[in-house]
Amino acid sequence: MSYDLIFLLEEPSMKNVLEEILPKIIPEQISFICIAHQGKQDLAKSIPIKIRAFNNISPHTQFIIVHDQDSHDCQKLKAELLQICQTAGQNNLIIRIICHELESWFLGNLEAVEKAYNLKRNTLSKHQNNRKYRNPDQLNSAKQELKNLVPEYYPATHSKKIARYLSLTDNKSKSFQVFMQGIKMLLETQIIRTQKSM
Repeated sequence: MSYDLIFLLEEPSMKNVLEEILPKIIPEQISFICIAHQGKQDLAKSIPIKIRAFNNISPHTQFIIVHDQDSHDCQKLKAELLQICQTAGQNNLIIRIICHELESWFLGNLEAVEKAYNLKRNTLSKHQNNRKYRNPDQLNSAKQELKNLVPEYYPATHSKKIARYLSLTDNKSKSFQVFMQGIKMLLETQIIRTQKSM
């Protein structure tokens, strides 16, 4: 099957999140799929294989690669991923680096975390303007910070629960804002292309 957009993801927890938020912004006429991998090495090995396989079906497919920054240099990591894609013959793509972890997106919208865990209103969100939550991408371990706030947090399953309540417009995480802007720009291009092919 061919898709207009293919999201190649580092881990299943990101797939959980995107499968919650993308249907809210991607029009029905644009098809997409999210493909999760088991970490960075698995993703890196899979990228050229997926690109070649899907390009044989539809050469107009747009790829979006989503990767945690962790301890990497953001620009260097992006350049390495771009090189892998170009070597596989793919230039039609977007690479988004999450600084530093997916949990930065959750810490940027503490109200969503409250709702996901049925916490009393303002239990967490009252801290949103605290220095570290005003710019959660700067935290070295957003995952640990979230576990400090909600000890039962478990990425593999709870990421979907929190994503259900994420605001698409009000998030303190800069990487979330950049990701959403990139998807919206991409959709404008895809919608124009779809209309021309009709």
